[in-house]
Amino acid sequence: MRNRWRGKRGASLSKGRSRRPKAGLSRSVEAGQEKDRERPGYDEGYRDGLYDGGERWLEAALPGDRIVPDITVAEAIAAGVPHVLARSVRLLGAEEICAELEEALTAGRAYSLVRLGDGELLTLSQDTLRPAEEIARLSPFLSYAGVDAPDGAARDALAAALREATTVGVPLSRRPNYQPLLFEALRRNGVRPEALRMTSSTINYALHESGLLMRLLSGRRVTLVGNSAEALARALRAEGIDVVHTVVPVNGFADHDSAVERAAAVPFDLALVSAGIAAVPICVRLAARTGKAAIDFGHMADRLGGVSPPAVG
Repeated sequence: MRNRWRGKRGASLSKGRSRRPKAGLSRSVEAGQEKDRERPGYDEGYRDGLYDGGERWLEAALPGDRIVPDITVAEAIAAGVPHVLARSVRLLGAEEICAELEEALTAGRAYSLVRLGDGELLTLSQDTLRPAEEIARLSPFLSYAGVDAPDGAARDALAAALREATTVGVPLSRRPNYQPLLFEALRRNGVRPEALRMTSSTINYALHESGLLMRLLSGRRVTLVGNSAEALARALRAEGIDVVHTVVPVNGFADHDSAVERAAAVPFDLALVSAGIAAVPICVRLAARTGKAAIDFGHMADRLGGVSPPAVG
């Protein structure tokens, strides 16, 4: 059973680090890159980007009377990282999260595990780091994730939930809409990063791929929340999991209050919530209301349920 549930890694994740693309996708990306290279000015722009994105910073960091033969930016970064690790934050691993969840489930104590990705961070960034209208224009995928920017109420509700969450998954990726937004977006919304207990935003995948997810679900009453809940319920029941309730649909962030009410109507031990950005307040409020555990499950519901999420252009 464990091997059956150890699925292949997905092409990409909305809440964390991008994963290796499938072979067909990789070939299409490479073909697109080849076309880009044929465009006038590509080589010059690429060289300028390499310089501005790395070499210029190394140049500025070196003393004016020194040069370092044969050094690359990658070497300089690798050499410097040990000196900044004192400022690092250790993220809780899958085994630790599983142990905490098991302890909470046994003790009947509320536990909310939520995750932050580009959608959540852009929502928090509205009129705090960037104009909300700019975010709406440049990030149309937010609507698919449940927020129609500009939406200050969603931003504030999301921040309030983060202040109450037990553990928060954060992205490892340093792409522009991930870690570069993370800490300042939290602070601008009154969330102290140093007060958060952090894990990786792909903890949902890690729990599944390590076999710990099924250990958490076995012998417990499980509620599923989100638009893929019925498909996920069929898959879990086929594995002998006691799915006692499904909450469908969840119509965007504005529907999170209703989703909590519907989910709390049937007694459960553990809830898996796959509802886009709304999953954060749903998990936090549902756990607090029932004294049970709730996990922001994300696209794992689609994967295990065999559902293809809509393409977002």
